[in-house]
Order: sequence, then structure tokens, then C-alpha cells
Amino acid sequence: MIRVVVLGSSASAPSKDCFPSCFAVKYGPVLLFDCCEGAQKQMMRYKISYSRTKAIFLTHLHADHFLGVFGLVQTMNLSGRKEPLQIFGPRGTKKFFETIFSLRHLAPQFPVEARDVSTGKIFEEDLFEVRPFAVKHAGPSLGYVLEQKPYRRFDEEKARKAGIRGRLFTDIQEKGRVTAGGKTIEYDDVTYVQQGKKIVYTGDTLPCASIAGEAKDADLLVHDACFADEDKEMAAEKKHATSRQAAEAAKKAGAKKLLLTHFSNRYDDRKPLLEEARKIFPDSILAEEGLELLI
Repeated sequence: MIRVVVLGSSASAPSKDCFPSCFAVKYGPVLLFDCCEGAQKQMMRYKISYSRTKAIFLTHLHADHFLGVFGLVQTMNLSGRKEPLQIFGPRGTKKFFETIFSLRHLAPQFPVEARDVSTGKIFEEDLFEVRPFAVKHAGPSLGYVLEQKPYRRFDEEKARKAGIRGRLFTDIQEKGRVTAGGKTIEYDDVTYVQQGKKIVYTGDTLPCASIAGEAKDADLLVHDACFADEDKEMAAEKKHATSRQAAEAAKKAGAKKLLLTHFSNRYDDRKPLLEEARKIFPDSILAEEGLELLI
């Protein structure tokens, strides 16, 4: 299972109870999607190992999305980290972080590798990969797709009919074939290819066609829902989406679940945003600090 934990849910300014939009994924290594102020403290609070963070994926270079990088890196320094940390982001990311970390007082004692990215596979582990896609916001902006690689699963009925039981399940996985009931059974004969899970994060964005395509059949779509529909003109002016527009994107993409995030602090009560979204896409939920989803 892929563990997704909300570290922050608000728009640009933090509040007494909320941090700027940011979430962590635990699936083997820890990954951060955007990095809010106090990210390492949020990770401690919600029992996510900041020391196992392998990569940070920044959607754009507005301060609320990257300010937490500096504190996190300094905490890693104090913990004696030696492993490299990768930072991915849109055009300008590499130069920005190389400049900041060249300052003596902020220089990390371990490798920090910042990269500008735009399309294609940028990060890969045995079980999954991450790729960016363009969205519409102020300046170069990205969304990200985390997609589990396809894998084989046993077809229970075929396996039972073939006589695969007990230890034979392990044997056929390791060897590719076994003998059962006097017959040779091939692994492919009793398994099928299961498509992997897919999580899509839009970052800050206006509604745009790229989201529907990248989020097609996603298990979880995390979408900017900065404004209520009654404030859609303001949303367009500031290049954000409304909760209704996020729901329309999820419906168009055929996503299974929608996580609304990046809420303006003008809304003391976020429930009306959820109600707007659920009228169009019933399986919508509000991001809130500490919310954990297993995908």
C-alpha cells in the first residue's frame, strides 16, 4: 500500500492550525510533494521519517511551496545525513537552490542535487516512477504523476485448478514453473498483469486539459481547490481553481478519489467547498493536516 499523508492544506499563508499545501508519500523511500514551512516538524508529528526522504518534487517556485526545504536540509545536517537528496522542479529550480546552498551558513554537509524538469520519467524505484506535466499557474508550473509499475497477481481460480497450493506459490514465483499433479505449470499460466496504482498532484493551477489526460483513471487526484465557486473570477485572476472545477476535472479524468487542497484562508469553514465538489464528484474529501490515505 502507498501511504499518503497531508502535511499542509492551506494556500500561501500559514495559519494557527494549518500549514501551506504539502504532502508526503511513503512507499519504500519517503517523497515530498512541495515542501511547506516546518515540513520536518510536521513529519515528526505524523510519524514520517524525515531522514528517509529521498526526493522533493516542487510544483513551482512560489515561496509557500519551497520554504520548508531549508529547514529540512538543516535538520538533516544536524542529524548527520550523508545520503544525497534530490530536488526536482520547473525551470529555474537548479540555479535557485545551487545559489542558496552555496551560502556558507546554509551549505549542506551532504549532496543536494537540484534539477529542472519538464516531461518524461524523472525518478524511478523498483516499484514506481514519477513524471511531471505542465499546468497553468503564474510562471513555470508542474503537476506530478506517481505511478506504480504493473505487476503480476495470481488468478486464484486458475491456480486452484492447476493444483497450486501452499509452498508451490512461492516456488512458482521464484522459479517460473513448478510440477503439480504430474503437470508442469508455468507462472504466466496462473497469473495476470495488474495495473499499478496512480496518484496525481496538480500543484497550483487553473483548470487545464493536461490534468484530465494525466489523471485518467487515477486512484487519487490531489487538486488545487483554492476558492469556492462564487469566487471563480478571483480564482481565474490568481490562476487557481475552485472546488467545483477540481471536481469537474476528477469526473472528466475518471479518477477514483479526489483530495481537495490549497484552501484560501478566507474560508474559516471549508465544508461548503466540499459540498460544492461532492455535488459533481461524490468521492471528494478535504485535505487537513495529518490526514492519512492508503492507496
